[in-house]
Amino acid sequence: MMKVNYEDIVGVVGIVPTPSTPDAGQWSATDTVNLAETEKMIKLVTAAGVDVLMTNGTFGEGASLLEHEHLDFVRCVVDTNARSRPVFAGITTLNTRDTIRRARALLDVGADGLFVGRPMWLALDDAGIVRYYRDIADALPGVPLVVYDNPLAFKGKISPEAYRALADIPEVIAAKHVGGPTLPQDMADVGDKLRILPLATEWCPVAEQLPELAQACWTGGIACAPSPIVAASKAILARDWEKARSITEQLIWAEAPMFPGGELTRFMDYSIAIGHLRFKAAGLIDPGPARPPYTELPEAYVAGALECGRRWATLEQEYGVTA
Repeated sequence: MMKVNYEDIVGVVGIVPTPSTPDAGQWSATDTVNLAETEKMIKLVTAAGVDVLMTNGTFGEGASLLEHEHLDFVRCVVDTNARSRPVFAGITTLNTRDTIRRARALLDVGADGLFVGRPMWLALDDAGIVRYYRDIADALPGVPLVVYDNPLAFKGKISPEAYRALADIPEVIAAKHVGGPTLPQDMADVGDKLRILPLATEWCPVAEQLPELAQACWTGGIACAPSPIVAASKAILARDWEKARSITEQLIWAEAPMFPGGELTRFMDYSIAIGHLRFKAAGLIDPGPARPPYTELPEAYVAGALECGRRWATLEQEYGVTA
């Protein structure tokens, strides 16, 4: 395992999808990870300069993979990456004990750290959130953890008080933030104890405000078009604000069509199916079909998902080493 600290989380944290086999949309399928396409994807995004890899969040279908598929996928990512940059394996289950058990298996196949969401069946209050992450840290001492803060998925926002408590857990080194008005304050509250990761499209404005703290971002578009996102990162870290703003405007333009009616809540309910369409339309990888039960998509959402992918493809052609 590569030793990864807060200071090492700099640049682009790319969250990758889990490419699927043609039969993956069927309940009877038992081996749905397209390992050849996974290898191709990791080679593309690492060649483009992504700094950290993360797996198996929402559109990475951590909730709909069989356990052996999850392990096979992470093993393929780790082996293809060949220790060139840190890999944080996504691990979210419905309870603490299963999360720890499966996390150990992911570490055994070579993950450098864990990308950890909280159980979704019931909401957790501040005490429950902090206890959950502290229990995982106690079970896996020294293993770096990235918190997955998504209020829609996990039934509530992590409060400033909970963030400050999480920042005191040595294993918790970063958090994937959903953005919005709380972002600068959350970042200021935890200071240099915990790397708050804004979405790539929100990174530039908060970096101008808090340049010493806003040193990295997360993106779910890395397998659509890594090159413009990496270009934005280089501009932000160099504090070339004019260039950074210009590229950020392009990233916002590319992502806009995937939000039905411009609403995050409508997107979240269908984010997996939308993701498969945008990755396909972007053209760098073949994502295959979505896995059940998240296979259905209203027809009204299809055009926006495809347009998002096409816009990403345009930017990759403009900036790309992968084009």
